Amino acid sequence: MSKGLVTKKRIGVLMGGLSAERDISMRSGLAIYQNLQEMGYDTVLIDVGKDIASVIKKEKVKLAFLALHGGIGENGSMQGLLETLGLPYTGSGVLASALAMDKEASKKIFTYHGLPVAPFMVVRKAKKAKKGKAIKADSEIAGVFEYPDFPTPSFDLPWIIKPVSEGSSIGVTIVKEEKELAQGLEKTFSLDTRVMIEKFIKGKELHIGIMGDRALGGVEVRPSLEFYNYEAKYTSGLTDYIIPPEVDEGTYKNVSELALKSHTALGCSGVSRVDFMIDKDNAPYILEVNTLPGMTSTSLIPKIARSAGMSFNDIIEEIIRHALKD
Repeated sequence: MSKGLVTKKRIGVLMGGLSAERDISMRSGLAIYQNLQEMGYDTVLIDVGKDIASVIKKEKVKLAFLALHGGIGENGSMQGLLETLGLPYTGSGVLASALAMDKEASKKIFTYHGLPVAPFMVVRKAKKAKKGKAIKADSEIAGVFEYPDFPTPSFDLPWIIKPVSEGSSIGVTIVKEEKELAQGLEKTFSLDTRVMIEKFIKGKELHIGIMGDRALGGVEVRPSLEFYNYEAKYTSGLTDYIIPPEVDEGTYKNVSELALKSHTALGCSGVSRVDFMIDKDNAPYILEVNTLPGMTSTSLIPKIARSAGMSFNDIIEEIIRHALKD
């Protein structure tokens, strides 16, 4: 084994799972696994299923490299299991992962810290009332309303509807007229019991890569479709990537600082990607923090890392270092 390896521990690359982002996770996992193999690491590729704990033990994994996206892989559940097993793992911890995956929770934390987010409201699918008991919405307490009994959003159209706990723009719909709202909600409720209605910010979309306590750099995405949806993200040729982003120096510096503050506010560690919309007045709005960003050939973190002088192998090893240190 070469002396340059970060660790001699057996690394299990955990990928797949059962979330809506399974296909992308498989692609990320394969890319990470192949590069670790080429570098000489003792590595095993694991498709996560219900027997994951026994598989990890059987394969004698001593470090988990998480290539999971969405669902239990990114919401703190897998992180909790690995904590219980006493295994170090890549990415953020249990609480930070859960908060980042929950758009309602993360936006409330951003607001508490004075970080800019677009106006939003959360609607949940009404639970069935017990006989003789009415369902009471808790909007006054938590800002959560129940469908179909909720007020019209107080902010201007267009609106964007998204599941509270999904990634990769899965289930996202843009509403340009109020009459489209009910249909959009029904579509998104098929993926989550809570749905966020947010003011759609028209402008430039910037993604900032964070590594530990520093911003690596950023990329501006220009999709040929209406917005940077699942198809635009993962279909080659549908999106142009501008590095560095074509914004003025002051805006870029401001967004980079906000990205690091967002990462820190949620308690994230290792590598994350913070997504922003920049409006026509150069005002930034945080969309979300991704604690396990994609690592495919079209993914943004590898593109950002290359612009910072880091190869794919460099970023993988840096992720491992943070996992062993945290």
